[in-house]
Amino acid sequence: MVDKHLSTQFDAELSGISTRVLEMGGLVEAQVAQAVQALGDFSAESADEVLSREGRVNSMEIEIDRDLSTIIARRQPTARDLRLLIAISKSIANLERVGDEAARIARTVQRLVSGGVSSRLRVPMSDLAYEAELATAQLRKALDAFARLDVERALDVLKHDDEIDKEFDGLLRKLITYMMEDPRTISSSIDLVFVAKAIERVGDHAKNLAEVVIYVVKGQDVRHNTPEAVETMVR
Repeated sequence: MVDKHLSTQFDAELSGISTRVLEMGGLVEAQVAQAVQALGDFSAESADEVLSREGRVNSMEIEIDRDLSTIIARRQPTARDLRLLIAISKSIANLERVGDEAARIARTVQRLVSGGVSSRLRVPMSDLAYEAELATAQLRKALDAFARLDVERALDVLKHDDEIDKEFDGLLRKLITYMMEDPRTISSSIDLVFVAKAIERVGDHAKNLAEVVIYVVKGQDVRHNTPEAVETMVR
């Protein structure tokens, strides 16, 4: 009975900490969406809101990491439970970096608004918004895969990762053309290149989360493999 009781407590702890990871994921996903919206609206106020939440994301990472250390020391988990705790540690690190990318976009918005260059940035906004839509959709799928420990969902994230890369490459070519045609836009266009890169990194972190899910369920480290190779490995 004591062993069963301890097992039930441990399951509750794992469930609770996983829920907090998903809460953190929802927060950074909203940050990215709001940062891109702030760019589309040229709203310094919205950018300020994104930055005001950065501290909360950082605090969540520290709190969850601390609780992970406590659980590992007290419970001494093995096998899949230990993999899950390691995966959670990796996941919150990736989510914190997503928050960093959102903050980077928000700071760019503040700089562009203060520089008074919004009227010259309206053309590529739809491209950036589409890239962001792809990245946040990938992040949402990865978080869903984590919540369900769903390997198929994680594989789907890996298979669509190159879509964001292609969108970034296309946007980069467009911005280079933009700068060549109108040298006055060079400074602001370079800012947009960094925004596009920040969004592309959100997709990279979503991919990392998906790989973590596969590690938990299958016990295989699938990093640095093509989606086709990963699919073969986990079948």
